[in-house]
Amino acid sequence: MDKNTATGLGLIFLLMIAWFYVTMPSEEERAAQMRERAIQDSLAQVEALRNDVPEAPAENQTVGSQPQIRETTDEHSASIPQTGIFATSSQTERRLFTIDTPLYTAVFSNEGAGPISFTLKKHNDWMGNPYQLIADSSRSAYNFGFLTTENYNIDTQNLLFAQLNADASISLLEGDSRELKYALELSDGRQIVYTYLFNADTYEIDLDVQFVGVSEYIVGRSVDFGWTSPLNSSEKDTQQEGIETAAYIYAGEELEKFKLDEPGREENTINGNIDWVASKTKFFTQFIKPRQVSEAATLVGEVTGAADDPNAEHRYSTSITSDIPDNGVLSYQLFVGPLRYYEIRKVDEHAYDMVEVGYNWLRWFSDPFVRLLVIPFFTFFSQFISNYGVLVIIFAASVKLVLSPLTYKSYKSMAAMSELQPQMKEIQEKYKDNPQKQQQETMKLYKKNKVNPLGGCLPNLLQFPILITLWRFFQNSIILRQESFLWASDLSAPDYILDLPFSIPFMGDQIAGFVLLMSATMVIQSRLTGGMSGSGASNPMAQQMKVLQYIFPVMLLFIFNNFASGLSLYYLVFNVLSIVQQIYIKKKLHAEKEAKEAAA
Repeated sequence: MDKNTATGLGLIFLLMIAWFYVTMPSEEERAAQMRERAIQDSLAQVEALRNDVPEAPAENQTVGSQPQIRETTDEHSASIPQTGIFATSSQTERRLFTIDTPLYTAVFSNEGAGPISFTLKKHNDWMGNPYQLIADSSRSAYNFGFLTTENYNIDTQNLLFAQLNADASISLLEGDSRELKYALELSDGRQIVYTYLFNADTYEIDLDVQFVGVSEYIVGRSVDFGWTSPLNSSEKDTQQEGIETAAYIYAGEELEKFKLDEPGREENTINGNIDWVASKTKFFTQFIKPRQVSEAATLVGEVTGAADDPNAEHRYSTSITSDIPDNGVLSYQLFVGPLRYYEIRKVDEHAYDMVEVGYNWLRWFSDPFVRLLVIPFFTFFSQFISNYGVLVIIFAASVKLVLSPLTYKSYKSMAAMSELQPQMKEIQEKYKDNPQKQQQETMKLYKKNKVNPLGGCLPNLLQFPILITLWRFFQNSIILRQESFLWASDLSAPDYILDLPFSIPFMGDQIAGFVLLMSATMVIQSRLTGGMSGSGASNPMAQQMKVLQYIFPVMLLFIFNNFASGLSLYYLVFNVLSIVQQIYIKKKLHAEKEAKEAAA
């Protein structure tokens, strides 16, 4: 083989490789060919099913006898996606329907057959306007999603339903209940019929969805029903509200919280029978509870900014997967409204668990304490006293009264320890080179005078569960929301009274009023407590405690400054009452001491 022949064969080989490379289909083209092949196979399957599907049962045909409202126009007001048999609906015009109750005004759309607006009448946003929950008002917040045997992913919020109610609105008076019906009408009499039931006295909504002759075209008869829209922000402090915004799932007698801590998007699927799912902001929620056995739930979260970014958006959606039963009807209990205990527990007794009234390790105490004592207290007395600031004061006084025996025992023990300070100092000096002997003599001194060195601490430790529970509850409960007292316009938000020309780390550029007063009372209370416990001694430990008397209130000023003013008001009142009690006990113990000395 000469050189020219070898060169020619080499060029031919390279040309063949180049030709194969150019003519070989890309990844996208191969995927398109596979989709086309799947569609052709599905069409053949559907054609076979159509030949075998019996006529729809007679009882299902009654739905079609409802008055049907069809308004057509040459120009479609909504684009209909290519969805196989689900694109055969004759509806071409978007229609709105208004439901007005004493609690809310909701606007429903036939595009998706669900709500696009849900405005609460008894709750305003931070600017004073009636609070509207649904952030995405372009389509129905409720959506059914499923895969068809034609290999189409269907989202019903993109489809136009026929509105079966003749009117454009309904108004419910106290005690009334009314229905709203929609139907997605397909070829050959097939339908998907929504029936909403509204009650004037509750935020709960019942939904029945009937699949008439449609189940056979849904792969596995499996559908996802969920809430797709984020919930609107209602508070001025969007950063704090974002911290409390999350999605929840309750299954197997356990509540699971789905919360993103970093920017991004995540999806969490939980398999098994699901009791309910929900998404919430700080004070409001949407809630879905299936009335039939479910298969799984999906929670989707998206956060657009860092945790300390006040402009970050927190978006959560929830859905539940269920199989269409033999009767073709899926039923759900829905709730859209405030996280008030007595209202949401009607839907499910565990729904209020979404409100964090205490840390997980303390919920065994926090939950019964809040539900059996705190909430009933405010609910009952609010019938007679409309000012919630006054109620907080009464509640703090009541808690102080209940805890007064423990406080008295603690102060009495500290006073006894104070009397023993001179003798303890003598023991320290005498046995300063023998720590073991010093400890033995000190314990003998305690035993001789019947003093428990832990007597001043244990009663206070028993109060901690109550204090910690109330610390969490007053921050997260809707009870104090937009309730004013003195200069505080909203007891669920900080009561800023001073604007600083600079920003302080961890505190901001504003200072709250009740927090300042609370910190001042803590300084006074610490000085009184130090005097009763003998902390005025000159030993190093006493000096350190004296410094802490001032450091601790300053720390609390930083911690509480951006918390709910109702919480600071509670601790302010509690501290003032503690000061009065300490002064009284101190005088009483001094009088008893003088009486004993006179008798001796």
